[in-house]
Amino acid sequence: MLIRRNRELSYANVTPKGVYTNRRKFLRDMGMAGAAAAIAGEKILSIASPNLTAYATTKLNFVKGKFNTDEKITPINDVTHYNNFYEFGTDKSDPAKNSQNFRTTPWTVSVEGEVKTPRKFSMDEILKVAPLEERIYRHRCVERWSIVVPWIGYSLSSILKLFEPTPKAKYVAFQSYYDLGQMPQSRHTGLDYPYVEGLRMDEAMHPLTLLCVGMYGETLPNQDGAPVRIVVPWKYGYKSIKSIVKIKFQEKEPPTTWNLTASNEYGFYSNVNPNVDHPRWSQATEHRLGELLSRKTLMFNGYGDEVASLYNGMDLKKYH
Repeated sequence: MLIRRNRELSYANVTPKGVYTNRRKFLRDMGMAGAAAAIAGEKILSIASPNLTAYATTKLNFVKGKFNTDEKITPINDVTHYNNFYEFGTDKSDPAKNSQNFRTTPWTVSVEGEVKTPRKFSMDEILKVAPLEERIYRHRCVERWSIVVPWIGYSLSSILKLFEPTPKAKYVAFQSYYDLGQMPQSRHTGLDYPYVEGLRMDEAMHPLTLLCVGMYGETLPNQDGAPVRIVVPWKYGYKSIKSIVKIKFQEKEPPTTWNLTASNEYGFYSNVNPNVDHPRWSQATEHRLGELLSRKTLMFNGYGDEVASLYNGMDLKKYH
């Protein structure tokens, strides 16, 4: 197997040109979706794909979370059919098409590194760690589109505390599942796999950081990161790693996939910051899926009151 390694590769190189340049079609399509949403009113499920049950059929028991935004929820059909999940292809429609047979059972997650009690645990164990909450979060992609999703899960800190991190644990590294046999489209993306991400310890332990197992009242669809993922709502979407199989506590800053691929474009922190432009576009505005007009991007994606103190004294243009 040959995987191209190119540290100067940019996002444009691995995204089909038609996807990343054809904004007019995107806006036209989103306008149509917005009109459909208006007709459907609050019944967002009414515009879902008829075969959505092929993706997620298990209902989850949860309580309403305390961190919810009151913004309008993005239609489920948009969230499940306009995705970045490069293991299943680079076009936004690819993950929904190519991940339907992705096997997510049985599933185990390994916790290792600077912890007193390293071990593997199953999805059944994950679901018993803490009561599940529905948290309606804003989610912002570096490509200037955004969504509002009712995620289901609980604070990642609930499970990380169980393993008793040692004083040497300064960072938490994450690794996604990877199997070329199930993900043949990945060989054409130019990325190195498995996909890896990481957070500083205080970021990982922040109550907003979500260990997510569902959305819209059901288990996660494959294309949205089944069966378990992270959601970090004040950072760009690629920090919210999908289909996790490994969590590792470590002393040094972990490598991250997009930073390894193009370090000049994708920093380790990746906080939503409208004052720091991507080298090829402005981050000052965004397009909410299902809406026609753009809106201003909020610092820390609107979660500044909760997380700004984590970065006191840091140059957020240098540490982007």
